[in-house]
Amino acid sequence: MAKEKIVLAYSGGLDTSVILKWLKETYDAEIIAFTADIGQKDELDGLEEKALATGASKVYIDDLRDEFAQDFIYPMFQSGALYEGQYLLGTSIARPLIAKRMVDIARAEGATAIAHGATGKGNDQVRFELTAAALAPEIQVIAPWRSEEFRNQFPGRAEMIAYAEKHGIPVQASAAKPYSMDRNLLHISFESGMLEDPWFDPSADANKGMYVLSVSPEDAPDQAEYVELQFEQGDCVAINGEQLSPLQVMEKLNELGGKHGIGRVDMVENRFVGMKSRGVYETPGGTILFTAHRKMESLTMDRDVMHLRDSLISKYATLVYNGFWFAPERLALQALVTESQRNVSGTVRLKLYKGNVIGAGVKSPVSLYNPDIATMEADPTQAYDQADATGFIHLNALRLKVSTGVEQSAKR
Repeated sequence: MAKEKIVLAYSGGLDTSVILKWLKETYDAEIIAFTADIGQKDELDGLEEKALATGASKVYIDDLRDEFAQDFIYPMFQSGALYEGQYLLGTSIARPLIAKRMVDIARAEGATAIAHGATGKGNDQVRFELTAAALAPEIQVIAPWRSEEFRNQFPGRAEMIAYAEKHGIPVQASAAKPYSMDRNLLHISFESGMLEDPWFDPSADANKGMYVLSVSPEDAPDQAEYVELQFEQGDCVAINGEQLSPLQVMEKLNELGGKHGIGRVDMVENRFVGMKSRGVYETPGGTILFTAHRKMESLTMDRDVMHLRDSLISKYATLVYNGFWFAPERLALQALVTESQRNVSGTVRLKLYKGNVIGAGVKSPVSLYNPDIATMEADPTQAYDQADATGFIHLNALRLKVSTGVEQSAKR
């Protein structure tokens, strides 16, 4: 009889390398290793050979960068999503894409299960498994870190390293980088290790080597750089007049932002599973895009449409953070967001300088800003009669006067 097949989300690090071998032994199954290329750069080098040497029967390394940028990053940025006022959701938005492709591979290969190396304390386990539940409820999900058998066998990293050495699994594990790192096209996240102390300062000179995508603002050029982003219906389509794909936009903005020390965030956030955690993020291109998009909206989006969309930002961001990308409520919100972006078209000029993204101009053929109406001088259009404001204020003040009058009467 043919063995069962399991599709494993494989990064080539210590955890997933050990998990690959452990799954093969424990389930007596064929393990199909899958790695999504979503912008990890040289981290993908040698992964196929390593996975096969560790025991995988087949390896997929799929370039999903275009899909990631166009179908995940861009729609999310149209919403203005920002988790807890700081986090641009770089890790969160990548997980549903990875899980979606795992499901596709599982179906194509006739696999009965997918597996991941996310721990039982984090958000990623939820994101992977909610996506699988939404797209393929018939496929089993295996989470080794939630297995008592696995945790008993590997109570710490020392046991995992010993297991890898015993089975000839090449791994790089040392104290040189006492933290974990996750990279994709949108950002790099750092957590655990020395970062578990929220008083630890990763921006200090002694720790500068941790960062990958950006120089520190202190080391950024002393000369500011201007950049122009062109938008069509809420999406950036060109930089400095050059038409670019969503992937090319992200790559170009990452280069510019990293050069000027833009996009570093150090925060303590609230995980979906209930605990607080400390994360450090580099999102240079995303920070530029987020700022430019908001400025474009300020000129072209109707006030009440903007305020309605803004009232849903926290909900949208939380849905992405918690792993509900494919949930019906996120899809419904996206329909509203997409409709709100119909006229978000034009050009934004920004100045990049030592960690700052500074607005330097915005224009649009569908601008809702009319200088003739907004002017403090005489209004040539006579569209606004200042005397009308008297009645406007009186009507809006009525309930305040009534409320105050009731309170004063009660005190007598």
